[in-house]
Amino acid sequence: MKPVTAIMIVLAMALFAGGVVWSTLQSRQVECEVCLQFSHGEVCRLGRGADQAEALQAAQESACGGNAAGMAELIACRSQQPTRTQCSGS
Repeated sequence: MKPVTAIMIVLAMALFAGGVVWSTLQSRQVECEVCLQFSHGEVCRLGRGADQAEALQAAQESACGGNAAGMAELIACRSQQPTRTQCSGS
Protein backbone atom coordinates (compact mmCIF):
# COMPACT_ATOMS: atom_id res chain seq x y z
CA MET A 1 0.00 0.00 0.00
CA LYS A 2 1.26 3.45 -0.87
CA PRO A 3 2.02 5.84 2.03
CA VAL A 4 -0.45 8.40 0.65
CA THR A 5 -3.25 5.81 0.66
CA ALA A 6 -2.45 4.79 4.24
CA ILE A 7 -2.51 8.42 5.37
CA MET A 8 -5.87 8.98 3.64
CA ILE A 9 -7.36 5.92 5.35
CA VAL A 10 -6.11 7.04 8.78
CA LEU A 11 -7.49 10.57 8.21
CA ALA A 12 -10.88 9.21 7.12
CA MET A 13 -11.07 7.00 10.21
CA ALA A 14 -10.12 9.93 12.48
CA LEU A 15 -12.77 12.15 10.89
CA PHE A 16 -15.40 9.45 11.31
CA ALA A 17 -14.50 8.87 14.97
CA GLY A 18 -14.51 12.61 15.63
CA GLY A 19 -17.95 12.92 14.03
CA VAL A 20 -19.36 10.14 16.20
CA VAL A 21 -18.00 11.73 19.39
CA TRP A 22 -19.24 15.20 18.40
CA SER A 23 -22.76 14.01 17.54
CA THR A 24 -22.97 12.02 20.78
CA LEU A 25 -22.00 15.03 22.88
CA GLN A 26 -24.40 17.35 21.02
CA SER A 27 -27.43 15.13 21.72
CA ARG A 28 -27.02 15.53 25.52
CA GLN A 29 -28.11 19.10 26.06
CA VAL A 30 -30.28 19.06 29.21
CA GLU A 31 -29.06 18.26 32.73
CA CYS A 32 -31.47 17.68 35.62
CA GLU A 33 -31.04 16.97 39.31
CA VAL A 34 -33.68 14.84 41.03
CA CYS A 35 -33.98 14.38 44.79
CA LEU A 36 -35.87 11.42 46.29
CA GLN A 37 -36.74 10.63 49.89
CA PHE A 38 -35.54 7.28 51.23
CA SER A 39 -35.82 5.85 54.73
CA HIS A 40 -32.20 6.88 55.40
CA GLY A 41 -32.66 10.43 54.04
CA GLU A 42 -32.85 12.41 50.84
CA VAL A 43 -30.74 11.34 47.85
CA CYS A 44 -30.04 13.65 44.88
CA ARG A 45 -28.59 12.56 41.52
CA LEU A 46 -27.87 14.19 38.15
CA GLY A 47 -29.07 12.95 34.78
CA ARG A 48 -28.52 14.16 31.21
CA GLY A 49 -30.65 13.76 28.13
CA ALA A 50 -31.68 15.19 24.80
CA ASP A 51 -34.73 16.79 26.43
CA GLN A 52 -35.99 17.51 29.95
CA ALA A 53 -38.12 14.36 30.23
CA GLU A 54 -35.17 12.14 29.31
CA ALA A 55 -32.84 13.96 31.73
CA LEU A 56 -35.36 13.67 34.59
CA GLN A 57 -35.82 9.96 33.94
CA ALA A 58 -32.05 9.39 33.85
CA ALA A 59 -31.59 11.23 37.16
CA GLN A 60 -34.40 9.30 38.85
CA GLU A 61 -33.02 5.99 37.55
CA SER A 62 -29.62 6.92 38.96
CA ALA A 63 -31.05 7.79 42.37
CA CYS A 64 -33.16 4.63 42.52
CA GLY A 65 -30.49 2.29 41.19
CA GLY A 66 -28.03 2.90 43.97
CA ASN A 67 -30.47 3.23 46.85
CA ALA A 68 -33.37 0.81 46.34
CA ALA A 69 -32.97 -2.64 47.86
CA GLY A 70 -34.60 -5.33 45.77
CA MET A 71 -36.85 -5.29 42.73
CA ALA A 72 -40.05 -4.31 44.56
CA GLU A 73 -38.38 -1.26 46.12
CA LEU A 74 -36.82 -0.34 42.76
CA ILE A 75 -40.21 -0.40 41.02
CA ALA A 76 -41.77 1.69 43.79
CA CYS A 77 -38.86 4.14 43.62
CA ARG A 78 -39.23 4.63 39.86
CA SER A 79 -42.84 5.80 40.33
CA GLN A 80 -42.07 7.94 43.40
CA GLN A 81 -42.64 11.69 43.10
CA PRO A 82 -39.31 13.55 43.54
CA THR A 83 -39.01 15.92 46.49
CA ARG A 84 -37.10 18.37 44.27
CA THR A 85 -36.13 18.73 40.63
CA GLN A 86 -33.92 21.29 38.93
CA CYS A 87 -32.98 21.37 35.22
CA SER A 88 -30.62 23.45 33.13
CA GLY A 89 -29.73 23.52 29.47
CA SER A 90 -31.74 23.92 26.30
